[in-house]
Amino acid sequence: MKGKYVGVVLSSSDRAELERFSAKGKHSVRLVNRAKIILALDESEGRKKEKQTKIAKRIGVSNQTISNVKNAFFAAQTVTRFLQRKKRTTPPIAPKITDETQAHIIALACSKPPDGYAKWTLRLLADKSIKLGYVNTLSHMSVKRLLKKHNLNLI
Repeated sequence: MKGKYVGVVLSSSDRAELERFSAKGKHSVRLVNRAKIILALDESEGRKKEKQTKIAKRIGVSNQTISNVKNAFFAAQTVTRFLQRKKRTTPPIAPKITDETQAHIIALACSKPPDGYAKWTLRLLADKSIKLGYVNTLSHMSVKRLLKKHNLNLI
């Protein structure tokens, strides 16, 4: 048994905002397509909505995308909120080198090099940091970026 059909009915100001948004070329294609889909589904002021398959073919998305966009539109309280990307609260991967780890590596780079070496190398610093347990894995290029960020040279 199918659910009850709920049509998209836009106010004139919401429709104008969506048209303005989709006409400008400074937004991501995904967001512009979302605006175009809602405009095509609009039934306000006697407009007839297009069939989902026709909209999907014209815009170049799947039928499921049309349904997902429609549900997202109803879930958002305003058109402005609907057209904004969701902000991330945390980065996708936590940084491997924390401030404390940076301090340890910098202190190690400023210390006396191991026996048999005249100076610290990037690979030596990375290997020693792993042996001392500052990090589980660390590349010599990460050490290079860290030292460069703090204007330190291994001379």
